[in-house]
Amino acid sequence: MSKILITGGAGFIGSNLVEHFLDKDHQVVVLDNFATGHRHNIAQHANNPNFTLIEGDIRNNADCQKAVEGVEYVLHQAALGSVPRSIKDPQTSNEVNVTGFLNMLVAARDAGVKRFIYAASSSTYGDSASLPKVEDVIGKPLSPYAITKYVNELYADIFSKTYGLETVGLRYFNVFGRRQDPNGAYAAVIPLFVKKFMNHESPVINGAGDYSRDFTYVDNVIQMNERAMMIDNADAVNTVYNTAVGDRTTLNQLVGYLKEFLTEYDAEIAQVEIIHGPNRQGDIPHSLASIDKARQLLGYEPTHVIREGLKEAVKWYWDNLK
Repeated sequence: MSKILITGGAGFIGSNLVEHFLDKDHQVVVLDNFATGHRHNIAQHANNPNFTLIEGDIRNNADCQKAVEGVEYVLHQAALGSVPRSIKDPQTSNEVNVTGFLNMLVAARDAGVKRFIYAASSSTYGDSASLPKVEDVIGKPLSPYAITKYVNELYADIFSKTYGLETVGLRYFNVFGRRQDPNGAYAAVIPLFVKKFMNHESPVINGAGDYSRDFTYVDNVIQMNERAMMIDNADAVNTVYNTAVGDRTTLNQLVGYLKEFLTEYDAEIAQVEIIHGPNRQGDIPHSLASIDKARQLLGYEPTHVIREGLKEAVKWYWDNLK
């Protein structure tokens, strides 16, 4: 079995990856500063001899170097997400997402890590109007966050070409699922709406609700990370992949699905009204991924479309938030 470092392993996606790879008997090291992650996401692994927690910061070189000791694969999830957060505080987003990313690349290179797989972002497509989004066609970034994630791809490409470090970027498209935090100023739309509905409060849709996204259940993301890690094909590494379903859902449709599934637990939720507010700065109207490249080179096949993923996510939130 392999020794894997998962940065940001106490976060939403990171903790799901930790659980998955520990269940497969890999050794897992987590590096997290708990700025956005939570201890309760990984507390169940504390007594697992294959689990190691390093409380540290990717902005600190020494922490990065310690974390990669003896590691074969890095799954780099640590970042400050959220477009609005980056607009409010671009400097901190840059420090974490660019400087921290570069620190991890250098540490991985120096430690002889076999492969560096990192969370890229669909925000890299920026103002490109073409649909579906194809990996080789991007526009100009629309937020500081998008800039940081594009810079990650540029650095990864240079480290592959200059130092021979194998890298794979996974452009995540609106990931959702168990353990996604519904609290805080920058909560993602699905857990935020679920929490509102469960409290019989009206969620606020930014705009008319006709903006659409390629909502991607976390199990699909786990599959992509695993395939990117295990693939033995020179043509499949040192590149980027859309990590998505290949389908899009409007916010109005999303709210309808959430109401449908939550009403199974609480009939009164069907009567909760929806409020519409202004469009959010930095948002693109529509997002839809082509997943042909991932299918071709990684053998990826999504296991959950939007309704299947939402049904599982709603059950998890009902069981854990009530």
